[in-house]
Amino acid sequence: MILTIEIGNTNIVAGCCKDDKMIFVERLSTHIRQTALEYAVSFKNILELYEIGVEKINGCIISSVVPSETPVVREALEKIIHKKVMVLGPGIKTGLSIIIDNPAQLGANLVAGAVAGISQYGAPLIIFDMGTATTVSVIDRNKNYIGGMILTGVSTALEALISKTSLLQSVAMETPKKMIGSNTADCIKSGAIFGTAAAIDGIIDRLEEELGCHAKVVSTGMTAESIVPYCRHDIIIDNELLIKGLVEIYNKNKV
Repeated sequence: MILTIEIGNTNIVAGCCKDDKMIFVERLSTHIRQTALEYAVSFKNILELYEIGVEKINGCIISSVVPSETPVVREALEKIIHKKVMVLGPGIKTGLSIIIDNPAQLGANLVAGAVAGISQYGAPLIIFDMGTATTVSVIDRNKNYIGGMILTGVSTALEALISKTSLLQSVAMETPKKMIGSNTADCIKSGAIFGTAAAIDGIIDRLEEELGCHAKVVSTGMTAESIVPYCRHDIIIDNELLIKGLVEIYNKNKV
């Protein structure tokens, strides 16, 4: 079994894969002040919940967009699995052709998503990773990662809207019965859900125009299932995309 860990700004996503079968995907909150021991207890509890002994873990790989947490989480994992943990970064073979101004700036999560996206869905391809930020990755017909976009994540935008306005109330991110809201709460919900869906549709149109061809579109991330059903384009939801990419990268580098 391969254990994968994605360290994000809001959540840490732990996944476990045996051959091509996903055993579990679970989320923990990212806590900047948490110690390696505290993380170790959390990871060990997840494994015990699924009745997986640490001796069954053959390897582990981390992708991270929070550099300060990477060594802490790595230490935590090595405490419980007693094996060296791989970290996606310089020196790790990915097989991804990255054609941007500074390839070293490309986030590990975007690399993992692109690797799995090309493998699973082919190219050209557009990937929306919808988390604290919404990142857009664009792969051309020759399977080159050529760039993308970064937008404010829908949950982040909603939190900012509420915190910066005196008269708007906090609401759950759920779909209102109709687009035209008849009260403040439904107006906010409509803007968050339908506004984001419309933005994604518009981005796809413009990216395909720039690419000069139709592209498959895949979405992943914690808000994808709330937004994508209201988009008008055909978009595949794959919330295991990054885990699949990490497993593929691990297998390219294992000794």
